[in-house]
Amino acid sequence: MAGHQFENAILIESQYFPNIFYYKTLINSDILLIERYEHYQKMSFRNRCYVAGPNGRILLSVPLTHGKNQRTVVKDVKISYDEKWQDLHFKTLLSAYRRSPWFEYFEDQLAALFSQKFTYLLDWNMACFEWVNKRINVTTPVSLTESYRGASELEAGITDMRGTLLPANMESYGEQLPGYTQVFGERTGFLPNLSILDLLFNEGKNCLAHLK
Repeated sequence: MAGHQFENAILIESQYFPNIFYYKTLINSDILLIERYEHYQKMSFRNRCYVAGPNGRILLSVPLTHGKNQRTVVKDVKISYDEKWQDLHFKTLLSAYRRSPWFEYFEDQLAALFSQKFTYLLDWNMACFEWVNKRINVTTPVSLTESYRGASELEAGITDMRGTLLPANMESYGEQLPGYTQVFGERTGFLPNLSILDLLFNEGKNCLAHLK
């Protein structure tokens, strides 16, 4: 980041299939800077996302090796494969979204993504992030940080959003977003600010227009 001139850059952590507000922020910025030198934080979206099920929100969480150690730098956090979590996550998505208008268009590609194994959480998150970006035609440049810098050390034009979008406040951010039809909406009521996957499977090619 040093030496660059930014007009409207967002600095934020890597997330697992980020929530809709994350994407709203992304498309309104000139560049997204993803932090890879911070220390891992528990109870965040770094290794989890929420999707919509028949009884409300469903948590999908990527298990980590030594996941309780918050002193690990994010780029070094490793995924645990002691359990078949990828199979579970994909089956959960299949169960939750097979009745959605667009899931069938992405099912095979999503299955291929979930068949890949990554050693590091950051690499898996970025693969998921890039997969979604291609499907909804997000073209905002994305760059990984080269070192850790505190908020006071950042250049002008960079908005520091690290650690601001959390599961604890996801609904409050969701209040700033327009609604759309969800698979189980009649049963659960509208569930705001879920993973971008919820919007993708329900809105498909209209995703970007909805975010704008």
